Amino acid sequence: MTTALAPAPILRIGPLDLDVPVVLAPMAGITNTAYRRLCAEYGAGLYVSEMITSRALVERTRESMRLITFHQSETTRSVQLYGVDPATVEAAVTMLREEDRADHIDLNFGCPVPKVTRKGGGSALPWKLDLFRDIVERAVRAAGPLPLTVKMRKGIDADHLTYLEAGRIAEGAGVASIALHARTASEFYSGHADWSAITKLKETVTDVPVLGNGDIWSADDALRMMAETGCDGVVVGRGCLGKPWLFGDLAAAFGRGVAPEPPSLGEVADAFKRHAELLVEFFGDDADGGEHRGCRDIRKHVAWYFKGYGVGGQLRSQLAQVESLAHLDELLGQLERDQPYPGEPAEGQRGRAGTPKSPALPDRWLESRTLDAADRAAVAGAELDSSGG
Repeated sequence: MTTALAPAPILRIGPLDLDVPVVLAPMAGITNTAYRRLCAEYGAGLYVSEMITSRALVERTRESMRLITFHQSETTRSVQLYGVDPATVEAAVTMLREEDRADHIDLNFGCPVPKVTRKGGGSALPWKLDLFRDIVERAVRAAGPLPLTVKMRKGIDADHLTYLEAGRIAEGAGVASIALHARTASEFYSGHADWSAITKLKETVTDVPVLGNGDIWSADDALRMMAETGCDGVVVGRGCLGKPWLFGDLAAAFGRGVAPEPPSLGEVADAFKRHAELLVEFFGDDADGGEHRGCRDIRKHVAWYFKGYGVGGQLRSQLAQVESLAHLDELLGQLERDQPYPGEPAEGQRGRAGTPKSPALPDRWLESRTLDAADRAAVAGAELDSSGG
């Protein structure tokens, strides 16, 4: 049972005041409008968009424009950008500000995906201090009154850490907060997050809030992270996959409301159905039809939602092949709705952890902390539509 605190202090990110010091981490293919709305129905916090490539946004691709479209219920429009070219990132931030498309902008420097890091992007980028500084400083200026924040990892690997220097640069540039996923790129999502790094960053960065990310699977984990590290708030990623009610647990843990009872299988089914309906609405203008694409998209959530519950393999397989909302109703009708929360089997890690690996990097990337001509050529092609971290 989570022990609720007295109401947590307001977390201030620039002009934004958060009653609950919780941020939904951007996750590619997950944190679209549909999932953000669902999480908000359960609790409170700042709900950030999927990562959007700066170049695609400046070029106004159909998908990037879809991703920066918010529902009217989303009163704080939070957009995360990825980019490696300072001018392109600056242009994307300027576009969001001038066209009044965001209330908060986050920059992602945490992506560990090899096709990004091998070109110097994502979590490889802060190694080049001049490039990191140029991007952040230009983005902060372009944002004007909008709060601009950064999210990063500890570094490339244990021998090439970047987070303390990057934190000082970002703080000096005027960012509104700094979030740290307490793993290196080489760790991907494996092992355990090094919360002591969050403590060190909090001791180093003293003028803006520091948020911790990594291994928050429950509200108790969030309380423990803040107590152990002194961080100002938490960023929740994989821990909420198939578990949008975690935001209700978090709100209660921070003294805002009453913790909901652990969900029965019927309540999980209702959340799953609601998620599917919101996805159908989100994809409503898709060429293949909103219902077809929405139902196709909900399939990947099956294992997360029903983790630990007594749902047979055949029914799970059928849910992972659902074709329509009517078909979904038929399948969900086969569940034992009064089945109680299973406890421990439903808790813990969600999503793929991966295994530690040597990061893919441009040739000779680690030989210098500043860009040379070859490095500049490497990062020129790094703006890809890839998962953030």
